[in-house]
Amino acid sequence: MKFHNPLLPPPSADPWIIRHGDWYYFCRSKDNHIEVIKSPTITGIGRGERKNVWSPPAEGPCSKELWAPELHYLQGKWYIYFAADDGDNVNHRMWVLESVEDDPQGTYILKGQLKAVTDKWAIDGTVLEMTDGQLVFIWSGWPEDKNVTQVLYMAPMSNPWTISGERVLLSEPTYEWERHTYVDGPTVNEGPQVLKHGNCIHIVYSASHSSIEAYCLGLLTFRGGDVLEPTNWEKAAHPVLSKNPKAGVYSVGHCSFTVSPDGTEDWILYHAMTDPNGGWGNRSTRAQRFTWAVDGKPIFEAPVSLEKALDVPAGESVQATH
Repeated sequence: MKFHNPLLPPPSADPWIIRHGDWYYFCRSKDNHIEVIKSPTITGIGRGERKNVWSPPAEGPCSKELWAPELHYLQGKWYIYFAADDGDNVNHRMWVLESVEDDPQGTYILKGQLKAVTDKWAIDGTVLEMTDGQLVFIWSGWPEDKNVTQVLYMAPMSNPWTISGERVLLSEPTYEWERHTYVDGPTVNEGPQVLKHGNCIHIVYSASHSSIEAYCLGLLTFRGGDVLEPTNWEKAAHPVLSKNPKAGVYSVGHCSFTVSPDGTEDWILYHAMTDPNGGWGNRSTRAQRFTWAVDGKPIFEAPVSLEKALDVPAGESVQATH
């Protein structure tokens, strides 16, 4: 069986997918609320059961611009991490919702702001859970109170809703491919995503500005020791997934990862656009299979054209029709 990208048409950015039991759950912001889509297959996300699980208050510090929500199952409960502000981007911060029932599409309560000890602009938060249960929050933030550059920070957590230590600089835009931007815009590292394989821990992140064609994915690999020590992370010198003009694919970034229904294949979901000058509204959600190198690092093939038919993930029993 075959399918064609995109899984979700524009505008559909910052895709987050998680598999739990026999179901896939896709979390996104939609019309200023947070929506969770339930599907038995990866390629069926666009036809899945949709549920608005949380709407913000009309006013206040988390009432506007809900960005990049992520759904996590931690310590026996569901949590949704998202960025929001009061209508002024300078006030963007990370927030967390906690489930009331054991249902990803159930009721959530606002647990509060995930406030770092250094409380500054923050978006794109995710959680790294170590084998010993240690939780580490990883996000994109500004070093100061102005939009000059975005870098990746990490900090320890005492529980899924509390940051318990100072932020530590994990990565900043240093390579040329990380520093493409628009006129007077910031250089960017954002969208960190945890990717584990065996004993290997990686963070795949987005680099350059998200509105332009040069947006791409970079790779950080944990070399062992203290996970909160930045020198224990190695940055790849080149992007691991980027635009493919021959296939009409640009601005490849902000991904998440899952496995096929039978558990034998690894898949990446990412957003991209067909028009190199399309801007944020042109982004759609796409999926491709990826494999692994002998050293435990991911191997991503070039992003494919929307016209290319792909094999559905192994174990899918329902043929995609889009």
